[in-house]
Amino acid sequence: MPGLLVIFLDGVGIGEKDPVKNPFFKHNFKFINNIFGETPHLQNQSLNKNGHYLFPVDPIMGVNGIPQSGTGQTSLLCGLNASELLGQHFGPFPHSKLLPVIERENIFSQLRDKQKRVKFANAYPKRFFDYLQSGHKRVGTFATSVMSAGIKLNGVDEVNNAQALSAEITNRVWNDKLGYNLKVITPAEAARRLLSISKENDFTLYEYFLTDHLGHGRNSEDYSEIITNIDNFLLTVLNELPDDLTLIICSDHGNFEDLSIKQHTFNPTLTITAGKHAGRLASGINKLYHLKPSIMEILCE
Repeated sequence: MPGLLVIFLDGVGIGEKDPVKNPFFKHNFKFINNIFGETPHLQNQSLNKNGHYLFPVDPIMGVNGIPQSGTGQTSLLCGLNASELLGQHFGPFPHSKLLPVIERENIFSQLRDKQKRVKFANAYPKRFFDYLQSGHKRVGTFATSVMSAGIKLNGVDEVNNAQALSAEITNRVWNDKLGYNLKVITPAEAARRLLSISKENDFTLYEYFLTDHLGHGRNSEDYSEIITNIDNFLLTVLNELPDDLTLIICSDHGNFEDLSIKQHTFNPTLTITAGKHAGRLASGINKLYHLKPSIMEILCE
């Protein structure tokens, strides 16, 4: 059975060829330039080299307004046009009207129903679980989907045992800002951990949100570290991807590719596929809601 790994990058689109606005042209992102030999932009949105595919995906999906995370991520994970269903783009959290849809349609639940081994690779700190215990339920689409599927969310123990990753990759922020004493790992080590986790499962997903934070002007004091970490992390995943594993790197809306503004963009999202079924996925994913059925088709055929 072929395994499939999804790395979700929050708020990453394909933008203008402008180093003042677009960090992909200001910096040498090796996970793009080393793999494809060039950087995509609005006049050259699709790249294809050595079995790796980079292409745009439509986050607007026929609905007026700026794309948002709640509806975008619901579309990705549930395989339907959540913005059209709701009548608007909405976020950052899923709208209450979408919660029954997420519970019923999310990919984690549906793959588990088909007896697939499913893993959400993110870990959460203690304060997140304290938040849930206090009765608060306003959480992101990924955590909502995982909990709806009856999957236990990972905590610090799973990070210590290399069974999950912190959302910022290296664990440094957990130590510095949350008081943990975790081993700080390199982005390459984190990538290898994720690949090892993926080998044990049919479907693995890892969510990274600091790209969206940078797009909104947050975490700017850690800008250089953040872009270096995610670049080296993704480059290692791409360079060391096993032959029998399929990789999808995807997003929900544009933001990071235009740092001249602090809001989401209308740009297409940046999507990359690599590995066993890369070409098949690249030809079948044009809008956010195409992701789930394309994955289901591969894993359940």
